[in-house]
Amino acid sequence: MNYTTAKGRVFAMLDADGDGIISKQEYLARTDHVTHATGRQKDDPLAVVARAAAERVWDSMDANRDGGVTFDEYDAWAGGPAFDSVCRDALGALFDLADTDRDGKLNRAEFTMLRETLRNPVSYADAAFDALDADRDGRIGRDEYLASIRAHVTGERSRMGDVLYGAAAGA
Repeated sequence: MNYTTAKGRVFAMLDADGDGIISKQEYLARTDHVTHATGRQKDDPLAVVARAAAERVWDSMDANRDGGVTFDEYDAWAGGPAFDSVCRDALGALFDLADTDRDGKLNRAEFTMLRETLRNPVSYADAAFDALDADRDGRIGRDEYLASIRAHVTGERSRMGDVLYGAAAGA
C-alpha cells in the first residue's frame, strides 16, 4: 500500500513487515532495537522507562484490543491529543536512550543511530539532523526534536518530518 499522508508515512514505518497492520510486537520492538543499539540491557532504568511508555502508547493505539492496528485505526488515533497524552513520553524516552553521553541533546551520531534504528535510512536521518540543527551547534535538543515530530503527525510544517517522510522519502 502506498501511504502519502504524514500519518500514512509514519504508519508504514511502524508496520515493519508491510502487512498493513502494526502488531504489538512490531511497535514494542522499536524500544528493544534502540536499547540494543545503545548497548544497554533491557533492565537498564532508561530502557525500563522507555518500554513502559511504549506499552502505554500501544494500549492507547490498539483501542479495540485486537492485537493489531490498521491504517484506519491509526489514522483515527494519531494526532495532537495522542501525541500529547502518550507519544511525547514514549518518543522522549527513546531520545533519552539515544542520548548516550546524557547531555540532554543528540549529536549527529546519536540522532542518526536513533532514526536509523527506527527504520529511517541513514541519508534521510543525516538530512533531518541538518534540518533540525538550526543554530548549527551540532546538537539537537529534546524539546526541538519532539516539537518537530508533533508538528509532523498533526499535519503542521516539520523540518525533520519533511526530510524523513516528505519529498526526500518519496512523498
